[in-house]
Amino acid sequence: MRIKYFYQLIASHLSVLLIAFLILSLLFVQYVGDFAYEEKAEELESYGEQILSDLQRPRPGSDLQSYVSILEAQNINFIVFDQQSRILYPDSGAFPPVELTAEEWNVIEQGETLVVNRDVERFENTVTFVALPYVDNGRLVGGVLLASPVSGTSEMISELNWTLVTVSLLALAIALLLSLLLSKLHVSRIQRMQKATSMISEGRYDVDLPESNFDEIGDLSRDINKMALNLQQSNEEIERLENRRRQFMADVSHEMRTPLTTIAGVIEGLRNNMIEEAQKDKGIRLVSDETKRLMRLVNENLDYEKIRSNQVTLTKEEIEAEELFEIIQEQLEMQAAEKGNRIETAAKEGQVIYGDMDRLIQVLVNIVKNSIQFTENGLITLRSSSEPEFMLIEVEDTGSGIDVEEIDQIWRRFYKSDVSRGSGQFGLGLSIVKQLITLHDGDVQVESEKDRGTKFQIRLPHKND
Repeated sequence: MRIKYFYQLIASHLSVLLIAFLILSLLFVQYVGDFAYEEKAEELESYGEQILSDLQRPRPGSDLQSYVSILEAQNINFIVFDQQSRILYPDSGAFPPVELTAEEWNVIEQGETLVVNRDVERFENTVTFVALPYVDNGRLVGGVLLASPVSGTSEMISELNWTLVTVSLLALAIALLLSLLLSKLHVSRIQRMQKATSMISEGRYDVDLPESNFDEIGDLSRDINKMALNLQQSNEEIERLENRRRQFMADVSHEMRTPLTTIAGVIEGLRNNMIEEAQKDKGIRLVSDETKRLMRLVNENLDYEKIRSNQVTLTKEEIEAEELFEIIQEQLEMQAAEKGNRIETAAKEGQVIYGDMDRLIQVLVNIVKNSIQFTENGLITLRSSSEPEFMLIEVEDTGSGIDVEEIDQIWRRFYKSDVSRGSGQFGLGLSIVKQLITLHDGDVQVESEKDRGTKFQIRLPHKND
């Protein structure tokens, strides 16, 4: 059976209040009743002590009859009895013979006052009575018993009960009203969170629940807001990744289509003898070049994904800058010469670069190849300088340069340069450069002007001692 939380709150509030009122009322009535009976017993005991005083040491003019008149006015009766429970005074027969139990007689014989708050059997009405031991010359001769009906006390307790019932009903009505208001407040807060979670489950993350440090519901609202924000950011990241994936697939497809088309065309021409004998060697070289281009594209893409997924571990060491530059120069000198370019190095003896040798060679090869691609009959210079906090590596060319608005775009995979720079493209090379420099805790910047060359500046931190 489904019960709304609103009604559960009201039921819980009222049940707690009813139980609390019931317990408090019972305890209060019990306390007031005991207090009233004790007061009555103390009053009877006080009169009894006065009567005993007159019996034991009679005063001039003292008369027990005077006590009768005074006590009857207060609805109190008393008797004096002996050890055989016979009434010695008064002899009017107002009281039946006193029938005390053995335990009660034992109290009197020990010289103590017997107090019975409520007796419903031995008298015509329910009474409170006390019995004080009557001792004469050190010998117990009987006692004095004073009794008073409890009707007055009962009436007072009954009236108190009705008052408590009235007050309880009034308090219950007020509590019900407050419970309705508080329950509505709590339920409305929960309903807001329910609506927010429903929106999140439907893929809508623009929720804004009121937060507070007042209670746990406020903390929960804050957590739901954080969850919605994180989910929104994750969803946006997923969309960005999906867009990048689609763009990547499109770029890869485009990049592979040209060499594959070329290879397919040349092979088809060779198979059908459509290529002249003098051009066959050229065709084979073209197929070889395009195949190498495809292999480079695949290897660069695998490299890039390994770097992005933190699957690359650097083995850092201190590298002579002069040695590193000589390796780059030897590897790319012939490729540069094909376009009429020269590669020069400028590194002071003893300058040390701290990094992974293989990865730094990969970085510089990619940058220098990029410079060769956009430079004809020019100069490509590699230089190094030591700064207080880092080692600076510069690769500068005298090529066609990069438009200012393109500089931030060259790190993107497969980014193609402006048509004014011919058919050149950056591919994956510079993307890998950016990632590898970041892995070295360094940074790379580019300075370039149109038709005035380009300068790559790499900053790598020194080895910590």
